[in-house]
Amino acid sequence: MVLNSMLVLVSAYLIGSIPAGWLIVRFIKGKDIRKFGSGRVGGTNVMRAAGFLAGLLTAVFDAGKGILAGYLASLFMPGSLWIKIIAVILAVVGQIFSVFLIEKQSDGKLRLRGGAGGSTTLGGAIALVPYSWIIILPLIILVYLGIGYASVTTISIAFFSLILFGYQAAAGFGPWEFVFYGICTLVIVLYALRPNLKRLKEGTERAVGLRAYFKKKLGQTN
Repeated sequence: MVLNSMLVLVSAYLIGSIPAGWLIVRFIKGKDIRKFGSGRVGGTNVMRAAGFLAGLLTAVFDAGKGILAGYLASLFMPGSLWIKIIAVILAVVGQIFSVFLIEKQSDGKLRLRGGAGGSTTLGGAIALVPYSWIIILPLIILVYLGIGYASVTTISIAFFSLILFGYQAAAGFGPWEFVFYGICTLVIVLYALRPNLKRLKEGTERAVGLRAYFKKKLGQTN
């Protein structure tokens, strides 16, 4: 039982660590995505580096990692709700801090690179509640288009997961344990996006969606 649990959790982290965006950009453009834009390997930066379809494919693969981690937990540890929850959380951790993207910094310290964890957070939510994407996905699209910041969109995935699971638990048709997933992923994503939050505060964060469109239009007319 303990061995199975450890294998599931380690596997979940390793699955989350698979750098789909890095592989896709390397295949399409022959470039290292870490040297472009934000340096992250998630869908938003991949879209900037290799186009919309590459970014979409990255987001789908990253979401699939969360789903797969949950599936493996259900397969090898059936009935163990906490193992499944921790497994999908570890998949998110792996997406942000990938062991396959380890590098040495100028000060000699090792650093794990990755994405911001948004798509894998959505995949983890789907693994816990399969229909959750029907509720969460339209909301995050609205945030992306309306608020116009990719970082806020990423944060909103964990936030909406937390709200959804909290509502389900309070209404009596979902376990309170899923709320833990929402809290943990929100904290992890906020930690990963510290530089973006700083830029948001300073007003220098890069805009996307309608905000970017109108900023461009206004820039052209001035």
